[in-house]
Amino acid sequence: MGAIVPAQSQTRVDFTVAEYSSNTGPYFEQVAAAFEKENPDIDIKIQVVPWDTLLQRLTSDIAGGTTPDISIIGTRWLLDFASQGVAESLDAHLTPEFKSTFIDTFMAPSVVDGKIMGLPVAASARAMMINTDLFEKAGATPPTNWDEFYDAAKKLSALPDTFGFGLQGKEIETDAYYYYSLWTHGGDILKADGTSGLDSPEALKAAVLYKTMIDERLTQPSPTNYNREEVFNLFKQGKVGMVFTFPMLIPQIKAEAPNLHYKIMPFPEGKAKATYGVTDTLMMFANSDVKDAAWKFIEFAYKDEWRTKFDHGEGFLPVTKNVAAEEFYKTDPDISGFAAGLPYAKFAPTIANWEEIADITVRTMQQIYLGQQAPEAALQAAAAQINTIRSK
Repeated sequence: MGAIVPAQSQTRVDFTVAEYSSNTGPYFEQVAAAFEKENPDIDIKIQVVPWDTLLQRLTSDIAGGTTPDISIIGTRWLLDFASQGVAESLDAHLTPEFKSTFIDTFMAPSVVDGKIMGLPVAASARAMMINTDLFEKAGATPPTNWDEFYDAAKKLSALPDTFGFGLQGKEIETDAYYYYSLWTHGGDILKADGTSGLDSPEALKAAVLYKTMIDERLTQPSPTNYNREEVFNLFKQGKVGMVFTFPMLIPQIKAEAPNLHYKIMPFPEGKAKATYGVTDTLMMFANSDVKDAAWKFIEFAYKDEWRTKFDHGEGFLPVTKNVAAEEFYKTDPDISGFAAGLPYAKFAPTIANWEEIADITVRTMQQIYLGQQAPEAALQAAAAQINTIRSK
């Protein structure tokens, strides 16, 4: 009788993945399967969580002591996680060679107090997308400034069953839709002295523009009922002339609305050029007891072949140098249209309690959109609330 060979013990790595699209889960399962084939002693458990509930989920996990080993997070959450001692510094794990694969612009937001607390996992810049067929039907000119934007929205909205501007007013990034207008009107989230910029003349002008467009029915009805995906769906259905978006919408259009004709353009200018530069971070939790196995998987997942597949599949700008060097990112008219904004991109400030501050902005804009508060009074109240939080 032959000797009994004991089953190989496995190290389990729990990985919480933020859901970008229907492609996200299958992609990471594919990466995990390829990794496990080369590393049969490591089991990668993927848990896909929608963005809208991810922070709540991780906060509950932290409170209950049931955090995953690694997770994709919004970079804007990283400072709070680091200050709570939840995030693991990656400096001891990073080799100079691996570190050099990343583009510095996208690595910088993950550095807290001189320590690398995460790795950029996804990056995008925002831009305006217009439906060129609707513009042609309406006799409208693609806008370069806010006056032209308003005029184009009026002409587009005169078409049957058409809304000039798809305005997001629900859930995650409702504040970002406002920042596009705030920044290009010459305002900022925080003033030079660190206080809120929501009580500035530029902030008021930016908010009044959106409220006027809602009142004049130049947006879809009741923007506070529309989240990001629902606004995008209106655009894919050919019902909206202009939206503010990121590269992720491109593969969705190609798959779901291949006959839609569109163009990528910069945001309308007021006093300034601006776009929103956004990164998401891959973070390791400090209380993980399988850090070496988790890091081995991380290095595998950042190989060029996987990063190319991820960036192309989801429509992201590359965070690694080798992928960024691909001819595709220089010649593709869609991606290059988003990448063109990077020289003047603004990022959400890396400050404590950012999520609470952003939520105040979201609720303030919703109150303005719904007519529950006048724009000036609402913005002044929001700035006071934010300043109280900042002074703690």
